[in-house]
Amino acid sequence: MKPLHAILWACLLLAGFSSSAQNFGNITGKVTLVDGQPYASASVSIVQLKRSTLTDEQGDYTFKNVMPGNYTIRIQVLGMAQKDIMVKVSAKDTVVVNYQLERENVQALQEVTVAGNTNRFTQKESVYIARLPLKNLENPQVYNSVPKELFQEQMAVDLGSIAKNVPGAGIPMIANQGRVTFRSRGFDTEPNARNGVAGAAFSFIDPANLERIEAIKGPSATLFGNSIASSYGGLYNRVTKKPYNGFGGEVGYTAGSWNLNRLTVDVNTPINADRTALFRLNGATTWEHSFQDLGFTNSVSVAPSFSYQINDRLSLLLDVEFGQAKGTSVVRLNPYVAVPTGQTEVIRSIADIGFPYNKTFLSNDLTYRTQMMNIFGQINYKISEEWTSQTIVSRARSSINGDITALNGRTETTIRPNVIVGYTQFIATDIQQNFIGDFKIAGHRNRIVAGLDYYNNWNDFDRVTVNLPDVDFINTPSTYRVSQFKVDSLTSRGTLRKEYNRDNTYSAYVSDVFNVTERLSAMMSIRINRFQYKGVYNISTGVTSGGLSGAGVQTGPYAQTSWSPKFGLVYEVYKDHVSLFGNYMNGFFNKSGIKKDGSPFEAEYADQLEFGAKADIFDHKLVGTISYYDIKVKNILRPDPSDPVNYQIQDGSQLSRGVEVELTANPLAGLNIVAGYAYNDSKVTDASDIRNNGLRPGQSGPPTTVNFWVSYRFPMGKLKGFGAGLGGNYGDMSYYTNTYNSKFIIPEYKIFDASLFYDNEKFRIGFKVDNLTSEKAWSVRLTPQAPARFTGNLTLKF
Repeated sequence: MKPLHAILWACLLLAGFSSSAQNFGNITGKVTLVDGQPYASASVSIVQLKRSTLTDEQGDYTFKNVMPGNYTIRIQVLGMAQKDIMVKVSAKDTVVVNYQLERENVQALQEVTVAGNTNRFTQKESVYIARLPLKNLENPQVYNSVPKELFQEQMAVDLGSIAKNVPGAGIPMIANQGRVTFRSRGFDTEPNARNGVAGAAFSFIDPANLERIEAIKGPSATLFGNSIASSYGGLYNRVTKKPYNGFGGEVGYTAGSWNLNRLTVDVNTPINADRTALFRLNGATTWEHSFQDLGFTNSVSVAPSFSYQINDRLSLLLDVEFGQAKGTSVVRLNPYVAVPTGQTEVIRSIADIGFPYNKTFLSNDLTYRTQMMNIFGQINYKISEEWTSQTIVSRARSSINGDITALNGRTETTIRPNVIVGYTQFIATDIQQNFIGDFKIAGHRNRIVAGLDYYNNWNDFDRVTVNLPDVDFINTPSTYRVSQFKVDSLTSRGTLRKEYNRDNTYSAYVSDVFNVTERLSAMMSIRINRFQYKGVYNISTGVTSGGLSGAGVQTGPYAQTSWSPKFGLVYEVYKDHVSLFGNYMNGFFNKSGIKKDGSPFEAEYADQLEFGAKADIFDHKLVGTISYYDIKVKNILRPDPSDPVNYQIQDGSQLSRGVEVELTANPLAGLNIVAGYAYNDSKVTDASDIRNNGLRPGQSGPPTTVNFWVSYRFPMGKLKGFGAGLGGNYGDMSYYTNTYNSKFIIPEYKIFDASLFYDNEKFRIGFKVDNLTSEKAWSVRLTPQAPARFTGNLTLKF
């Protein structure tokens, strides 16, 4: 075909297409919440044409090139009745079909993002806390939420920096493989829940794919079980970023002290014409030297996620986390706490014993390698206008290969380096089936979740523990070095652990929120839990054993059945703005072994009573919670007085009481305040040695902590987007160990951070100083915290 003919044919085809397109019409609209805020990811379809799409982050949707005629626009959102709207499409016209949801809260594949909220750091609504679409003011449980908008402004590059915004979290405890643990109401609490189910990671967790962190307070076994996800103090839920209907993303680079180099990426795109299939990719890589004389970390993470609105009733979400890291262990000091002969009591402090703050006593060739893979899949199906089915499969795998280290105190001035060499693997599988309903009985609204939960845990150990020669940590020889060669030469004399263990948990639970009146609601929940411990299989001997009944007496596999109830009342004094609440909550942990009479142990459990108030006033400009809680742990094991060497009894107890206050405020345009206060009074009440009764348990963290972050960004004018922030954390004196005759003190700390930033639609740039005054502080594992760290960040948006 000649070029001229080809051009003519192309012009004719374009003209024909243009003429044809003029015979079509368009349908567009917006879906909003009851308060007028946009609702993302609502399913909108043209019933007769079987065409579907999702609303974008502004709540908008569009159908182009629709043949003239009469159609039904169907709007489907999980947790509410479908809405059918009749429309007539004419040629060359655009029909606008808007819809405002009729209920206060709904549940969807994508979560509600409250756009335009003047208080940027208040994102309380969540479908995970109660496993129901329940507003914060309607929920009798206390929880804190740290959204990505806050930790982006703070330029946080790790979970520990993010959790500084949670009242009572304290200084994070970093384990040797990057694993992080916080305090909650006096108990260890790890971020091992992900999107509401167990998603353990016994390694570093990069925050690049986090939408927010939810700190759920108090024993939460009724809805979350007794897996490693929860503790008596609560649990940390990692909510990951989900795909959205639109193209966009950002690429960021952070550099700072001690050769910090970090690159992050976040890309989102629809992958089909109807925008019902969405894909998002988050990733990061980080390298940083320790502030101490030796030590480093090098990590990479990739987190793809995919969502698909298969039809107007059925949706799918697939979310994956993969990460691997190489690094050296942080300092973990187990101090000398013995009472010297001739003394009745000894009090020591990490600040006074002369232990060097900037020295690791190890080497850069003593490294570990970790790998983490978490897979999360969720299918939502709208059974009817009142019922939704939710099926979840979560699989988490973490492995550690290499050297894990600790420094064990031997005398007042000497330590013995301890190195665990080898391979460890943790695999957890969680399968849940939930049915979520919202209906009325005799005019009273019921919101209910009923579910079945299967959890399998499998751990592998193939490693050797090596003890190296003692060394004086004050007058250390200049030639001292613990190398990989020296460790390898001692492995033949080390203690071998070559085994695997596994357990299964089968659970059923139901929770109902019953509206007695429009303002008064009651939550009633219960869980039955069947735990089956399969025992420890020793690969070297071929023998399967269980736990210890006393000091060295092995028992076989065992099973325990536990019940966990939960009750709560909420009264909205000022509808949708102020509520009073109270709750009873329960948590438990299974215990192996037998008593001297041969009877098995029961599960250890904790009961919490709590009451307080929540507020959301002045158009979300002031949001806060204040509560008082009382937790009692029972059935704690302690040595049997009649035979303390071989057996234990189960009558120990511990109390944990306190007050927590959380506040986010936006008193002026551009000014945002986040503040928290936590007071915790923990004490042992039935100890193995009665002389320890009434003492605060060691490693329970500071009794009093305070956190705050205040920032201001110009909301308009030539300086729009420029801002500054100042924050701080305080914790008073705490204990590593605290007994009637031996106390090891961790001093109080005051740490302040400050930042400058500029943020607009195209890019974000910031500069921050962490720990402005280079305050010396230690975690409960006596890991020194970094002095002043300077970081800068540049993020490009598209």
